[in-house]
Amino acid sequence: MIRKIQHIGIAVRSLREAVPFYRDVLGLSLLGTEEVPEQKIRAALFRVGESAIELIESTAADGPVGKFLDRNGEGIHHLCFQVDDAAAALSDAKGKGVRLIDESPREGAHGTRIGFLHPKSTFGVLTEFAQEGDGEH
Repeated sequence: MIRKIQHIGIAVRSLREAVPFYRDVLGLSLLGTEEVPEQKIRAALFRVGESAIELIESTAADGPVGKFLDRNGEGIHHLCFQVDDAAAALSDAKGKGVRLIDESPREGAHGTRIGFLHPKSTFGVLTEFAQEGDGEH
């Protein structure tokens, strides 16, 4: 069911400040940026082999990433696994007793369908399932 680590999400206060480190210092190619109003974020995506690094900036203090930054500061926010069917992956996890944040998939960045597992059921790691859509990710 899980195909690969699709990306590691890193919460940053400013894409404008963080992107140059990943692009210019580490030499990663910026694939693009996108705003996801439903999640109150802007995301910048960098390809790293078969996976990616997703920098996420909050667009609202009351959004999930804004709250994360207030509590924890900048750093790793989540781990995302690529799956063929996000709805089936969420259902399977729930059937195995995992607490979900999303009962069904929702729209994510880069044309994906996503759903999150609650970190209280995943040993403190916010875990995302993503099903690729028509976007590049």
